[in-house]
Amino acid sequence: MKTIVSAILMVVFSFGFHAQNRLEIAKKTAAENKELILLNFSGSDWCIPCIKLHKNIIETEDFKKLESDKVIVYINADFPRNKKNQLSADLKKENASLADAYNKKGLFPYTLLLNSEGKILKSWEGLPSENALAFSKEIREIRENQK
Repeated sequence: MKTIVSAILMVVFSFGFHAQNRLEIAKKTAAENKELILLNFSGSDWCIPCIKLHKNIIETEDFKKLESDKVIVYINADFPRNKKNQLSADLKKENASLADAYNKKGLFPYTLLLNSEGKILKSWEGLPSENALAFSKEIREIRENQK
């Protein structure tokens, strides 16, 4: 009986732990490297501003340099609608948990800059007006002010 109860508890706790897995890993990495966390909520296959944000900012070299220079840890909480683009059940659950914590209004795109403890430092509702270079520069400046 103890074995069954232990097994059930392990399963229950593993689901609870996994629900915030990427964020918890990002927090740990950010704390170790003095990085910030950029959390982006997107609808990759239905939200036109989300698609533009990814194409014009996130997929650029300026943005990728933020990651390679250890300025940010990037998390994309995607909510695709097309059947062919569906995420795994675990990732859907994790993204829903992130939305419950950080995007209660259900905005898309919605981008948050967090510190290593998960506190919101800056948010962008919709498509940022800056180009990739200005967006990246703003993030670098915020990080410098955090030191």
